[in-house]
Amino acid sequence: MNYQETIDYLYSRLPVFQNIGARAFKPGLHTTLQLCNHLGNPQEKFKTVHVGGTNGKGSTSHMLASVLQEAGYKVGLYTSPHLKSFTERIRVNGVSIDGDFIVKFTAVNKSYIESLSPSFFEVTVAMAFAYFASSQVDIAVIEVGMGGRLDSTNVITPVLSVITNVSYDHVQFLGDTLGKIAFEKAGIIKNEVPVVISEKQEVEISDVFNQTASEKNAEIAYGSELFEIGKAEHSNGALVLNIISKTSGHPAYPDLNLDLAGDYQLKNICGVIAAIEKLQNTGFKIEMEAIYRGLSRVQHNTGLKGRWQKLNDSPLVYCDTAHNYAGVSDTMRQFNSLVTKQKRFVIGFVSDKDITSILNLFPRDGIYYFCQPSNLRALNASELQQEALKSGLLGNVYPDVNKALEAAILESDRKDAIYVGGSTFVVADLDQL
Repeated sequence: MNYQETIDYLYSRLPVFQNIGARAFKPGLHTTLQLCNHLGNPQEKFKTVHVGGTNGKGSTSHMLASVLQEAGYKVGLYTSPHLKSFTERIRVNGVSIDGDFIVKFTAVNKSYIESLSPSFFEVTVAMAFAYFASSQVDIAVIEVGMGGRLDSTNVITPVLSVITNVSYDHVQFLGDTLGKIAFEKAGIIKNEVPVVISEKQEVEISDVFNQTASEKNAEIAYGSELFEIGKAEHSNGALVLNIISKTSGHPAYPDLNLDLAGDYQLKNICGVIAAIEKLQNTGFKIEMEAIYRGLSRVQHNTGLKGRWQKLNDSPLVYCDTAHNYAGVSDTMRQFNSLVTKQKRFVIGFVSDKDITSILNLFPRDGIYYFCQPSNLRALNASELQQEALKSGLLGNVYPDVNKALEAAILESDRKDAIYVGGSTFVVADLDQL
């Protein structure tokens, strides 16, 4: 098989969550452990940082990888899902996995894979570990797929665990209370491995984290208790931050430029800084210059896309992959704060998600362009139009995001603003990305 035939085989032969949802969800570590054992346990051949949480885990993973890269380390980065190409999931120093490795890995292990019947995600996790081992990375940043405790990535013993936050998402798999979801996220906390929690949230959540850390004898720190943001300004497409140490009361990281300009990064950055300092304490040499350069060059160093990304200036067009209530709430707050003439929204969703509360976050005086992502879980755009009508949102239906955006731009005044989002897969379909 060539590269495209190999990718087609992986998608057609193995259950893919992004396409079929619940039927592809295989909680538990047994199959991944079997795969890794078959491969010679590559995950034990390099150091790792494990990053979980409901929102912000992707951004946090990319920020940490960028800083470690600027510090001179050879850095693996595993994230999911991808936007444009499968190869985005597995990177070394920002460069996507080589297609030849994917072809060879699949060919060599095809019979074992077929005998084991793993999910698509389980195979990609094992493939990432094998690639990082063969690339001889110094450290790999591994993003949790879903939850944590039973996620395929949880076969590693990292040098540091990071959990960004907890909010409602994938409740059919992770639980219908914040406490239950926190329990699943806390599953990545390992024996005597330090853990950084980005935000201190409700007692119901922090009690779970504190108890788990105590049981595991793991040192726990909350980024929001160590640092606070004294200044946050937008300048030249970046967030300029003054990060203050709560211990000393003095600026610890003045005039820090972050090229991820979404305001919701304010919830992630203190956890990222705390994680970096924890890595420094565990033997990683990370100079202040590497921190500043790494955070100012996240997109350049790692290829991250779709996080509060500006696509056009006149009219203003932003896209964002936020896809649950907490994430969309943050992006709507920022988008609605823009001083514009008319706000327009190009939105689409997947079908296995309760979107009623999310739709209520959108303003009723906006103009809507309803579309659907190109994957099998897509919510039909006409159904979305009917659901949106119940929330007082009016607009027309389009077959895909590009035709919807084209119509929105055509109807816009140059002082209008257009938001594109609702689903990671809607953003992934954008031709401009």
